[in-house]
This record gives sequence, C-alpha cells and structure tokens, in this order.
Amino acid sequence: MRLHDLRPRPGAKHRRKRLGSGESSGHGKTSGRGGKGQTARSGSSIRIGFEGGQMPLIRRLPKRGFNNAAFTTRYLPVNLEALNSFDTGALVDETAIRNAGLANGKSDGIKILGDGDLKKKLTVRAHAFSKSAKEKIEGQGGTCELVGPKAAAAQAPAKPKREPKAQKTAAAPAVERETPGESTGPAEAPAKEAKPKKSDKAPKEKK
Repeated sequence: MRLHDLRPRPGAKHRRKRLGSGESSGHGKTSGRGGKGQTARSGSSIRIGFEGGQMPLIRRLPKRGFNNAAFTTRYLPVNLEALNSFDTGALVDETAIRNAGLANGKSDGIKILGDGDLKKKLTVRAHAFSKSAKEKIEGQGGTCELVGPKAAAAQAPAKPKREPKAQKTAAAPAVERETPGESTGPAEAPAKEAKPKKSDKAPKEKK
C-alpha cells in the first residue's frame, strides 16, 4: 500500500447538503427550516423540555414516593441447563460463563437459576443461586460457591448477643407506720434544744 492508495473509511465523508436550490430538490424555499418563527432564525436553540413559557410537563406532574431503582442489584440470569456445555469437574465462574456466551452485558454479577436439569458434577462460583439450582448442583455432587458482597456477608462473624441487664437489687423493707394511740415499745423523747440565756443587764432609761 502506498500513500495514493489511502482512502477515508466509507461514511466518514459525505456531500454537503445544498439548500435553497428550488422546490424540486426538496430543500428549497424555507430550506428545511419550516415556517417563520424562532426556529427559523439562525442561532436558534431551545432547551429540552421548554414549552414556550408555559409550565412544563416535568413541573406539572406531582413528585411522590421514593424510587430506589438506581441502587438495585442487577444479575444476569443463567439457567442450570446451560451449564451442561462445560466438562465434568470444571470450574464455572463468571469469566467462563461469559466466554461461553451464556451471559452478556453489564451487570452486578451472575445468578444461577434452576431451570432445566444438570447432568454433570461442577464447581460453580456465582454471585447468587436460586434454591432449586443449589439443590440440583449439590445433588450431582457439585459445589456452590458464593462470591461478591453476599459471600463477605456470609463469612462475617455474627454479632455478639447482648447480655441481659442485671436485675435490680431488692428494695429495703418498708417501715410500718404506727397508728396513733398504739405503741410497740417505749418511745424515746426527742432531745430539747437549749434556749439562749437572757442577759442580766438592765434596760437603759430613756432620756
């Protein structure tokens, strides 16, 4: 190949759209801009959702509730019957499943579903298993290994149980009150306070 043999890729270059060359061309008179108005002027651009000044639809609709769709976990489903394409005793993980063309596209992991019958002993590593899929894999002598956040949660040590609160100490026995007129024994008289002594000085006479 030489320099004079180089050509742009097909579709990279195309002929310029010629406007105003008569009605028969399909781009005459208004040159593809429609009638008069804002959109027919040069430099015109209207943002998405603008409705000419009236209240736009996005603001007319009520906003209620909560949507957690942005944080959901999305798995690529793989049916159990599709795993029969692997050899007996093989290790089946996400890389092997994708290379075999059993799962494509972006996701948060692989989930094995129990549709169909498994006829081979396999070691399957996935992010989630349905109950029936796990039973069928283990029924053939295979093993199911969790990977990802669920595996970390399963291996995390269990939280220690809270100890029961100590029981309150027994309250002191209540003292029985004596009813007036009844006495269980000789009562001691309370000690009287000593009164201050009066001074011996005579009062002064008024002048």
